[in-house]
Amino acid sequence: MKAIFKALNKLNKRFLPTLSKKDPSKLTKVEQALTGYRYWVLLKALD
Repeated sequence: MKAIFKALNKLNKRFLPTLSKKDPSKLTKVEQALTGYRYWVLLKALD
């Protein structure tokens, strides 16, 4: 299962936009959800 999340994390890094340079309070709901999804996948890949 961990290998799936590692592969998914690599795909996220390659295809999804990086929003770390934006102010978190000014993100749209979609951008907030995307950031949360990326964070969740990263945590699962590191476990």
